[in-house]
Amino acid sequence: MLNHLIASTIVTLLLATTLHAAEYTGKVVGVADGDTITVLDSSKTQHKVRLAGIDAPEKGQPFGNRSRISLALMVFQREVTIQTYKTDRYGREVGKVLHDGQDVCLAQVKKGLAWHYKAYEREQSDDDRNVYAAAEDAARAAKAGLWADKEPKAPWEWRKSKKTE
Repeated sequence: MLNHLIASTIVTLLLATTLHAAEYTGKVVGVADGDTITVLDSSKTQHKVRLAGIDAPEKGQPFGNRSRISLALMVFQREVTIQTYKTDRYGREVGKVLHDGQDVCLAQVKKGLAWHYKAYEREQSDDDRNVYAAAEDAARAAKAGLWADKEPKAPWEWRKSKKTE
């Protein structure tokens, strides 16, 4: 009985966050920060989308506003394609965002306005994982965006420090 309960709980959790690859297009109607957008699809359904493979500085964190503005300049009020594969614990779809064939997630990393989110890199294709890692290395070397800071604090570390305050 207990094993059955544990198994069904695990299945439920997996279904809530498992891969459910889907692709759709829509218009970006909101940009919350450097890695979260709201997309309105053709059926007028809003989708909160967390950009896959990256973690951008938070609001209140150095470069947080620049990262949000950069993302907005690329996609706000524009048609994008979302390649989503899971839902995160906050109910946001996680996916790659493409505009005019450009990988917007990768563009944020190249500009030095987001980290390649290595904690989730195994969810990326081998090609994406390698390209995003190389883009971060190049941005660091060029001191682009947040890498101009002497000691940039990764968003996951910043969030953790805010929880302990």
